[in-house]
Amino acid sequence: MITIEELKLKINKNSRLIGLDLGSKRIGVSICDEKRLVATPFKTIDVEKLSITISQLKNIISENNIKGIIVGYPINMDGSKGPSSQSVKDKVEKISNEIDLPIVLWDERLSTVGAFNLSSQLDVNVSKKTRNIDKNAAAFILQGAIDYLNN
Repeated sequence: MITIEELKLKINKNSRLIGLDLGSKRIGVSICDEKRLVATPFKTIDVEKLSITISQLKNIISENNIKGIIVGYPINMDGSKGPSSQSVKDKVEKISNEIDLPIVLWDERLSTVGAFNLSSQLDVNVSKKTRNIDKNAAAFILQGAIDYLNN
């Protein structure tokens, strides 16, 4: 794992990134364009075994020419780290052993809330909102990171 500042130095201007919202049952996946301007919800992966999930991620990465991974890092509102923070770190450790790309943990406070509120503003019905929440949260996470990289 590296910092967002280190990622900025490792990738060139036209590098696509993938954003991940790692849940215990589902993983939200988002991808940005080559110029890193817009993060788009891509898909939701149902978690079976981590090895299967990593295999699916490898396919997405190779098919979309991804150069870096942004993972939502759950931090409590007061800045402390709880059990979910450790769970994400453990998964990222396993992912980094299998996928040779720079990985950044990005503070995801409010990403799920932001994704839910955004879909509320877009007048999306509740069942569709909850079905898409993971990939929308991943896009919210990735958008925050690419906005930071572009400033």
